[in-house]
Amino acid sequence: MNPIVLIPARMASARLPGKPLAEMGGVPMIVAVLDRAREAGFQRIAVAAAEAEICTAVIAAGGEAVLTRPDHPSGSDRIFEALQALDPDGEHDAIINLQGDLPTLEPEAIRTVAAALEESGADIATLAAPCAEEDRDNPNVVKAVVSLAPGASIGRALYFTRASAPYGDSPLLHHIGIYAYKRAALARFVGLPPSPLETREKLEQLRALEAGMTIAVAIVGGVPLGVDTPADLEKARAILAARKGHPT
Repeated sequence: MNPIVLIPARMASARLPGKPLAEMGGVPMIVAVLDRAREAGFQRIAVAAAEAEICTAVIAAGGEAVLTRPDHPSGSDRIFEALQALDPDGEHDAIINLQGDLPTLEPEAIRTVAAALEESGADIATLAAPCAEEDRDNPNVVKAVVSLAPGASIGRALYFTRASAPYGDSPLLHHIGIYAYKRAALARFVGLPPSPLETREKLEQLRALEAGMTIAVAIVGGVPLGVDTPADLEKARAILAARKGHPT
């Protein structure tokens, strides 16, 4: 496949306004995320920005950026607009949607979601990791219910939920919101209306499942730190400072 990595970013964050430009390790956070994708070895990476100042920061760091409408309801809609602008001839047949608030993400995770899309033949691929015991009943931690053969590292998503599921004492799977789409699947997905379960759970990926689309889930070892609060920002800065001089 010939993938493109697209990173949606917007300044309007309720808990951490302006977070794409928050400094960490001497660069804005959006550039740190861009660097993780570069380290993963992808040939084309671009930021889909809601504001011009994000584009300016990315371009100053030698990256590619495109300004999109500020009123998109989701990152998926934002990257689809960016894809049409950046690749109107359809050269890229796979799109990786990488969240712009994962500056400490291991580059291997990005390679894993791309490989899962290609190996599984699914419409969409995503990631999950073992759920910490203290997060089993946390509705802010989304659980992936996956049909997974013994010993397999890639399975098929049956459901995603904020509840504690599936039932039983075995470990749950913590969903990681990184996606890889076949190009046609992304186009179909953004053209679908919000679905009943998506609206109820407030989980966009349920729209795809309700429409009969397939989602492959690759299991990885840990959950990356998402930066949503000032405390998260300090943690991310500390992690990057500890890694400095030690490439992943």
